[in-house]
Amino acid sequence: MTGLVLLTETSSACGPLAHGEDVASHFHDVGQLRYAASGALVTTTRVGTWVAPANRITWMPPFQVHSSRSHGETDVRLLRVPATAAERLPAEPSVFAAGALLREAFLALLSDPDDGPRARLLLDVVITELTRAPQEPLRLPEPRDARLKAVTDLLHADPASPATLTELGRRTGASERTLSRLFGSELSMSFHQWRTLLRVQRALLELGAGTSVTDTAIRLGWANPSSFIVAFTELVGQTPGRYRGAGSPAAVRASQRGSASYRREPRPSTNWQP
Repeated sequence: MTGLVLLTETSSACGPLAHGEDVASHFHDVGQLRYAASGALVTTTRVGTWVAPANRITWMPPFQVHSSRSHGETDVRLLRVPATAAERLPAEPSVFAAGALLREAFLALLSDPDDGPRARLLLDVVITELTRAPQEPLRLPEPRDARLKAVTDLLHADPASPATLTELGRRTGASERTLSRLFGSELSMSFHQWRTLLRVQRALLELGAGTSVTDTAIRLGWANPSSFIVAFTELVGQTPGRYRGAGSPAAVRASQRGSASYRREPRPSTNWQP
């Protein structure tokens, strides 16, 4: 972990992050739960990328090196999880849907500055609800091989690109056969599967921001909305229209109405990052 920073947090919020704002790679000595009250947060580690639109909670285990990027103006609420409680959660980063009880307990805990019986009870509720909450299934694996990374970097920069693996190989100096083998051996999926997963991850952000299903399909390179709907539904478990409705700004605001009493102004902090 040479050159990386160990960060601690003393605040329950990091302040609004502007659209496209990056947070450099770092790690924490405790577990961390991050709830996007608005916007969306993308978390990347050496092994994968996770997307958390509004009303999702991202779990980051202790000592997991990660970087972050915001999409839209993103208001992130943070919760420190001691090592003993962290053992009850997954060993790798995860994204969970925030149900009503989970969200209310999370926000109530942030409003309790004391590590007393109430705070410990609320943390137990949060951890218990997380073990029952549905996980977003869309971890995008990231490569370590430099030849493969050159290709995936191009796709990250332009998910809608129609370039074939052969064409991408010419641009990066690797053969189609080599790249195809690397996708299978290192990422356990084909080039087509990886690009589809990348596009669906980006679709979560587009739909969460209120973009229509048709416009999302066009922006991300699908031949038509129907093929997008099929791919999205297969990976996410619901249609993009239903996902968009549940994650629309109006729906998120409605789901958070009544939680405002738990929110407080963040204490000043200069040593925290998501």
